[in-house]
Amino acid sequence: MLCPSAYGMANKLPSDKLIKCLAQVHIGKCLLGKHFGPRNLSSGGPISTVRPKLVILGTGWGSYSVLKNIDKKHFDVIVVSPRNHFLFTPLLCSTTVGTLEFRSIIEPVRNTGFRSPEHFHQSEAVGLNIKEKTIKCQSVLDANRSYELDYDKLVIGVGAVSNTFNVPGVVEHAFFLKEVSDARAIRNRILSNFELSLHPGISLAEKKRLLHIVIVGGGPTGVEFGAELYDFVKQDVSRLFKEEQLLVRVSLIEGRKILSAFNQKLQQYAEKKIKARRQMELVQSNVTDVKADSVTLQDGSVLPCGLVVWSTGLAPRPFVKSLELPKNAAGQLLTDESLRITDDVFALGDCAEIEGKGLPCTAQVAERQGKYLANSLGSADHSKPFGFQSWGMLAYVGDYKAVSDTPALKTQGFNSWLLWRSAYLTGLGSWRLRMQVPLDWTKAMLFGRDTSRF
Repeated sequence: MLCPSAYGMANKLPSDKLIKCLAQVHIGKCLLGKHFGPRNLSSGGPISTVRPKLVILGTGWGSYSVLKNIDKKHFDVIVVSPRNHFLFTPLLCSTTVGTLEFRSIIEPVRNTGFRSPEHFHQSEAVGLNIKEKTIKCQSVLDANRSYELDYDKLVIGVGAVSNTFNVPGVVEHAFFLKEVSDARAIRNRILSNFELSLHPGISLAEKKRLLHIVIVGGGPTGVEFGAELYDFVKQDVSRLFKEEQLLVRVSLIEGRKILSAFNQKLQQYAEKKIKARRQMELVQSNVTDVKADSVTLQDGSVLPCGLVVWSTGLAPRPFVKSLELPKNAAGQLLTDESLRITDDVFALGDCAEIEGKGLPCTAQVAERQGKYLANSLGSADHSKPFGFQSWGMLAYVGDYKAVSDTPALKTQGFNSWLLWRSAYLTGLGSWRLRMQVPLDWTKAMLFGRDTSRF
């Protein structure tokens, strides 16, 4: 609406000039409305609707937690990760023998909802320029395609890789257990070795080698993989490969104590259960060499085997190694108590450590760091430091038995197994997974595990 003085001016103008003037006023209002909106016109000053760009590197526990909890009204959230799903790692060991299927423990990242489909990049971060606030990315789908992304805020949550401790042959011949692709490769090798052991002309010594599985590392992953193997041999191999069952042997190699982070009584319980199993053995030693058909121990003894699974701690990824930022002795990025490296760069999960705190590299820590950081980024007050109180640890030891080390309860056996399953079932990221996992458990119990190889 024109003001009174404008009406006075309009009365003095010829009609054609008046029409032109009114058209210019209308176009100006449209342009202002397009850029600033009606609310900004009435507020007395232009307010930009452009949201700051938050780039998240990775789709592990920490990064995925930020993505799920961040208020997308305040940010354009861009995710860069070589995998397009979140993996529920506590149940990964169950997929190596078919207790669970692979897709039952992964959740597509796009299901979280992006403002634009282009806001997810299936690429890997290979460089960072903090001064220019840009990230160099390399596509994992096209080796010839690389590009740069700019950011306003950056969250580094790329995780870590398995630590080989520079032992010769590990990278070439051992299998890791951190991704779905690792579990699938292990599952295929196990099934291949059983089928190969039945071929004509295979000697008894070669059969024993093929059916000997070596697990290096006595942490939760190594112990739980051994537990899943024990159940598989007892419940399915005994039915499908009756004679070969007697030749199966599993060696769990650990230089110190298994489940070292657990209560001593629970450690002893797990050791007792493993040692009581005829086809399993605990070897207190370190591996000095890995070959295609054997491992060598520090005392010089050689163990012929058909599969080596390596689970002995964490090491930084090449991207983290390349960053010229403060790090601890293990190569993790150092942050303050707000998970901040610089004003606009944050890090969390296995790739980072809060200076002076030394929190464990667990899914529990990373997930809660993600929630904290999402809330902190959406708040004007960043003064509250990250605090962590452990909810406890769980580990499956096979034969429907587990150990539970929580602040309120230290227990083992069948009841602990029920707690283990209940905790992980409720911890799954979506109702779709909470439906699929019990179905897989039921199918395996009623009909046996699927031993198809593909």
